[in-house]
Amino acid sequence: MARHFHAILAKQILCRSVWITNKSASRSSDVPKGFLAVYVGEMDKKRFVVPVSYLNEPSFQDLLSKAEEEFGFNHPMGGLTIPCREDTFIDILSSLSRS
Repeated sequence: MARHFHAILAKQILCRSVWITNKSASRSSDVPKGFLAVYVGEMDKKRFVVPVSYLNEPSFQDLLSKAEEEFGFNHPMGGLTIPCREDTFIDILSSLSRS
């Protein structure tokens, strides 16, 4: 029950600075200035639009390093794909949005 509450709270925090969009809206024109789209998930990839300021954060840079190790410059979704579980990504983003 506490984990479920934590997940709901994390998603509410994320809604202030991150958009979760569907795969069909994958055009770069759908991304506001100052943001970037990333794809996250193990099987089904979900598209997140995050502030570019997150690129300077060490925890986000760790995710980018993992993406580089796994995909290099060949990302299967046509955009930046981050190889981690969606709930892990949400936890990282929620910690960034609080700082």
